[in-house]
Amino acid sequence: MDDLDDRREMDDRDGLDAGDLSSWLSSMAGALRGDHPSDVPCGTCTACCTAAQFIHIGPDETDALGHIPEALLFPAPRMPRGHVLLGYDERGHCPMLIDGQCSIYEHRPRTCRTYDCRVFPASGVQPGDGDQASIGRRALRWRFRYGSPSAREEHQAVQAAARFLRQEADRFPEGLVPTNPTQLAVLAVEVHGAFLGRDGATGVVRLVEPDPALVRDAIRERMAGARSGQGDR
Repeated sequence: MDDLDDRREMDDRDGLDAGDLSSWLSSMAGALRGDHPSDVPCGTCTACCTAAQFIHIGPDETDALGHIPEALLFPAPRMPRGHVLLGYDERGHCPMLIDGQCSIYEHRPRTCRTYDCRVFPASGVQPGDGDQASIGRRALRWRFRYGSPSAREEHQAVQAAARFLRQEADRFPEGLVPTNPTQLAVLAVEVHGAFLGRDGATGVVRLVEPDPALVRDAIRERMAGARSGQGDR
């Protein structure tokens, strides 16, 4: 048995309950719209806070901006004026992480409120190597439950969306499909509905071949939301 097999066997024994897939998708959609924060059972895990990630903060996030030293912020590339990024320290840690805890948790940026590493097992996208490895290890442990027959189809649709976006990126205008693993995984969650249909005779939800135009429209709608403040890592 090689190291990868050993790790998978360990992950199977030490899996984490990711919740019901359908319920998670609905909750994730609400979090991305800004209806509520993501409800991630993090426990003591700080993988996303120590993975050398840039945190987008929109100009409307006055509470978060008021609790972060201005010297730690810089303009976000390719975003309208007022959008900024919070960087990381020499260890790759968020500078607001102090003694293993977020020092501004109640005032954290929207990006942090909506971040959910379950997008990786949901989409089949792997986090980047290096500083992202800790997130990858966490993601391997999540196990979704399927409370309805359609839930498995929904899961397959998210994964099909991720594969389609990767393989067919050149069918869309340059820059429309992100290359960042987190953004790609989130986008797959957001557009997976284009990969689902309902059988007219039985009403059963099933996978369908997507209409690229519908996928493109869904991506553009998502990007419009990001520019208005719904950013991600």
